Amino acid sequence: MPTPIKMPALSPTMEEGTLAKWLVKVGDTVSSGDIMAEIETDKATMEFEAVDEGTIASIEVEEGAAGVKVGTVIAMLVEEGEDVEEAAKAAPAADDEKPAKDETPRPGRQDVVPAQAGTSGSSSASTRPKETPASAGVTHEVGTGDRIIASPLAKRIAEQKGIDLSGIKGSGPNGRIVKADVEGAEGAPSAKPDAEMAEPRKPAKTPAESEFGAPYEEEKLSNVRKVIARRLTESKQQVPHYYLAVDVRLDAMLDLRKQLNASLEADGVKLSVNDLLIKALARALMRVPQCNVSYQGDTIHRYKRADVSVAVAAPSGLITPIITEANTRGLASISTMMKDLAGKARDGKLQPHEYQGGTASLSNLGMFGIKQFDAVINPPQGMIMAVGAGEQRPYVVDGALQVATVMTASGSFDHRAIDGADGAQLMEAFKQLVENPMGLVV
Repeated sequence: MPTPIKMPALSPTMEEGTLAKWLVKVGDTVSSGDIMAEIETDKATMEFEAVDEGTIASIEVEEGAAGVKVGTVIAMLVEEGEDVEEAAKAAPAADDEKPAKDETPRPGRQDVVPAQAGTSGSSSASTRPKETPASAGVTHEVGTGDRIIASPLAKRIAEQKGIDLSGIKGSGPNGRIVKADVEGAEGAPSAKPDAEMAEPRKPAKTPAESEFGAPYEEEKLSNVRKVIARRLTESKQQVPHYYLAVDVRLDAMLDLRKQLNASLEADGVKLSVNDLLIKALARALMRVPQCNVSYQGDTIHRYKRADVSVAVAAPSGLITPIITEANTRGLASISTMMKDLAGKARDGKLQPHEYQGGTASLSNLGMFGIKQFDAVINPPQGMIMAVGAGEQRPYVVDGALQVATVMTASGSFDHRAIDGADGAQLMEAFKQLVENPMGLVV
């Protein structure tokens, strides 16, 4: 009996994902552990491994399909000795078993949504009752009683282009209409449910139709960008931020970094300023533990170690890989780990445990010449440190005005969990550690 392969939940917050790329095709044999597809989650693009052994009988959701719900059947697998062609023919028919009350077209197979578990039957297509117009988004009735079987992606393209699927001959298994069949077809009015006919879809706005005359291109939000938008909006709406800033002299830390890099060159390690700032924040959090907390509704979690989330700009959007136990790690370990995580972040290859969690965050825009900025807290964390560029400024040293390399650090704090005086102590501790950096290497 064919085994359905379902869209997995690759992170605790994942509800839907984008099937970015198939790495197998119909007829391929897979073993447990083989990489089958790349799936874009709400945080990153991750590899999806096969759990069972068998042969791919059909691909139910084509690559590029977005908004595929967790639990949706994306492919069918047959065991050794089973007929691949028969399984492929049977797979599309499962679309017809969807209850008629579900009126929402989905990008993938819909008979495996948890609320509908157990609704599929074993009757053949010829013995099933005729569908109501409410199910027209899944299979269409034509005058002869034949059904039009099309992939979810083909249906979406047909709907967008106004193509009547009844006039297209499918080239897929069992005459199934696929993406290639509709891409070159001429647009024509397609059959719509009565509710849709009563309220025609408005045409997409073109650059010439922009509300104030400026041309533009529309870009669909990625899953990562959607999560960024939602979480940061929630943070600014629900978290009472307050901000504290200090000027920090960097000269001693820059001298120490130079000496350490000279001694670590043979090991292939090169410390960045950011590596030392990560360690400084972690040590400061341990010195002021009342800031190493998270607000959890009726409780506050006080952490016994400092896991520092570090903001990294990836092509898909901002993500914060975590340097775990940064308070006890050596600088070389922090540097190596940060380079590895930043590379994974930019390639979209971070695993959930590498970006979920963290007790506080660090965001550094100094490399862009930014002097000072206030960062948005990443809930449920209680604070984030934002650092700008080190620059030559007039600075009073031992009562005398001198020129020093100075950086402005700004802490954003959640006032529900961290009082102003505690936040001020953390900023003072951070400043002392940076200006007296030997405390970072012991």
